[in-house]
Amino acid sequence: MLEPVKFSAYHGGAREEGLLDFSASLNPYPPEWLDEMFRRAKEVSTRYPYYERLEEGLVELVGEPLTVTAGITEALYLLGILALRGRNVVIPRHTYGEYERAARIFGAEVIKGPNEPEKLAELVERDSVVFFCNPNNPDGKFYRVRELRPLLDAVEEKEALLVLDEAFIDFVQKPESPEGENIVKLRTFTKSYGLPGIRVGYVTGFEEAFRSVRMPWGIGSTGVAFLEFLIKDGFEHLRKTMPLIWREKERIEKALGVRSDANFFIKRVGNAEEFAKAMKKRGILVRSCESFGLPEYIRFSVRRPEENGILIEAFRELGERF
Repeated sequence: MLEPVKFSAYHGGAREEGLLDFSASLNPYPPEWLDEMFRRAKEVSTRYPYYERLEEGLVELVGEPLTVTAGITEALYLLGILALRGRNVVIPRHTYGEYERAARIFGAEVIKGPNEPEKLAELVERDSVVFFCNPNNPDGKFYRVRELRPLLDAVEEKEALLVLDEAFIDFVQKPESPEGENIVKLRTFTKSYGLPGIRVGYVTGFEEAFRSVRMPWGIGSTGVAFLEFLIKDGFEHLRKTMPLIWREKERIEKALGVRSDANFFIKRVGNAEEFAKAMKKRGILVRSCESFGLPEYIRFSVRRPEENGILIEAFRELGERF
């Protein structure tokens, strides 16, 4: 009677403990107020988590209207309800797999294109939906507004919708983001606060539409506590930790000959699956990019200095033997 969806997406992050996890691209420095936040979550867990007041506080902090969601993942499925049914959906070939999964769940027609704004613009049709990850996952490439212009113009001209996933924009030095009536932006705190288990993000654009279909109490008591402390923090945690990540990113770039605008890299290793297994034997978890359609590449993130040193040494050892 009920048939399963014949498309699945693979995600990074350790499934077992005891490994040095470079497969998930997270801020390795947790907020100083983390223990306090969990105590607060316990306090508020005995009542339904209404968070409209906190949403207003986040609007003031961010400086633009928004809708709080349980991370970007909930936002994608809200988009499915609002915009994907029966539409043509344009998705770059090597990017986050949940775009295609959500599109197929809601019966959209998926059109694949290059991971380049100018070439992707050629595929935009009237009333279509375009997904674009900036910086892109898995390669970390960030496109500035002038580079996005052909895609932005095509979306406006064709009265299409651009879904701009900016999950990793906090890790970009001197970031910029386009504005437009046909743009939905997806943001999350999962990556920049290093807390993937706390599902809190937000959407900018079409606030009334998104609020009309989101789940009640979607972020739970821990999400409510997180928002309380985040608003008090005023993004000070990011101002403290991002320079530490950028410094280590530069170190890894020099040591391994890689380049990225985000807090993660891809590197060609030949057979990614075998390389990942060899790394795991050394207690290090990296992400095979086979699920992104790049079976010769692995993805790995920036962690703390001593951990990055272990990774660099492992690469040097395997580079000679692999």
